[in-house]
Amino acid sequence: MRIKTALLLSICLCIMTGCKKDNILELPITYHKGFSPFEASTSGASLYMDDKYFKDKVNPWKKTYLKVSGVPQNWTNAKVGHIQSDMEQYVYQNYYLGDISKEWYDRLQDMWNWHPDTLNLSKEPIETRVAFAVGNDSIGNTMVVIDENNNYDFSDDKPFELVQSDSELDWDSWLNNEAIYVTFERLLNDKKIQVEVPLLFSSANMDQYYINCYFAQYRTAKLENHMIYIYSRNIFPFREIGIASSQSLTGGKIDFDKVAFKNEYLEIGNELYKNLGVNRNKDVLLLEKMDLSKNQISSTQIGDRPFNFSEKQFQKQNMISLDSLKGKYVLLEFWDTWCGPCIKEIPNLKTIYNKTDKSKFEIIGIVGKNEITVLEKFANKHGITWPQIIDYSNKIKEKYGVRGIPATFLINPEGIIIAKNLRGKELETKIDSLINKASR
Repeated sequence: MRIKTALLLSICLCIMTGCKKDNILELPITYHKGFSPFEASTSGASLYMDDKYFKDKVNPWKKTYLKVSGVPQNWTNAKVGHIQSDMEQYVYQNYYLGDISKEWYDRLQDMWNWHPDTLNLSKEPIETRVAFAVGNDSIGNTMVVIDENNNYDFSDDKPFELVQSDSELDWDSWLNNEAIYVTFERLLNDKKIQVEVPLLFSSANMDQYYINCYFAQYRTAKLENHMIYIYSRNIFPFREIGIASSQSLTGGKIDFDKVAFKNEYLEIGNELYKNLGVNRNKDVLLLEKMDLSKNQISSTQIGDRPFNFSEKQFQKQNMISLDSLKGKYVLLEFWDTWCGPCIKEIPNLKTIYNKTDKSKFEIIGIVGKNEITVLEKFANKHGITWPQIIDYSNKIKEKYGVRGIPATFLINPEGIIIAKNLRGKELETKIDSLINKASR
């Protein structure tokens, strides 16, 4: 009897404080209604694109579109779309259903730097989406209707007028008065379950095929007396998992620069932990307790020493080593030739590069797998003259935990990361300030 009692106490303690094995902590995740200390970010709501949008290309998502009925007949300019709760599961299951081609599935993995966690994903379809429709009523108001019960029929759902601006919203009041509860499915302990989540809509751009909405739900885990807040783009943890402790709170909010993403480090109390992400099936946050101090590690966080690399420069035989560039400010830019925002940033990078002393500043472009002739033509067309590395196997991208492009890391002459993801005028102003200060 004593053995059974001790075992029960051990299990209870494990559930309350997190299970520990070989320095790995498994912290149960708790879901809360409302908005987390992270800045509220929009969630995955997209309108279905017409075939004409793709011109002579094939729409890679078309076979996955939900087939719905009951859109109000008096609406004009009506469009249908869906709200996504778990993009990873959605892509995975539709590939195995044959609704996404292998070419597109492979390309998504490459674009997202994503390695599907097949042990925690289901080939059996899970309803990760809720349909919605948007259009204009008879007097021109922008209206929305959501398939709250997920029966693919809007006729039993009540349309509402869309709030067109969220800049001055009282979030708590909005949540209490305007939230709509929608139902999704998810996998938990290898079983398919239904969950209900509060959702808020804010604004739409029907010409650009998107609509802003917010899942009014956030996640936490607890380590001893410390609360850990969990960030991800979807309500069920996706690959972009960031964490921050209550120690990082300033005025009730968390500075995004202090968020530790997967394989980055978080100091809690006097201990250092590595964020190993989330086991989505078990719904636990995984942390590794480190025996090293913060100044003994390399990471991609501001204030830390970045990972070194040594690779051959595109079009040249010389090697580029990050360590060899110490003494200069260095901008690492992860990009690709298919990336619209990356291409839009090229003129700004050209302006910065052409006017800045190369003895004090360098840009290193790290581009995804490209044919040499394609990249040569692209570089000549856009006037790219700064050094480039073709990251054929994504090993640098993976080492730096790049979750989307363009992504930048600004490193000071001492070899420490001082800023991330600056672009446009903000980047130019920062570089000018640093170089001018160094010249005094």
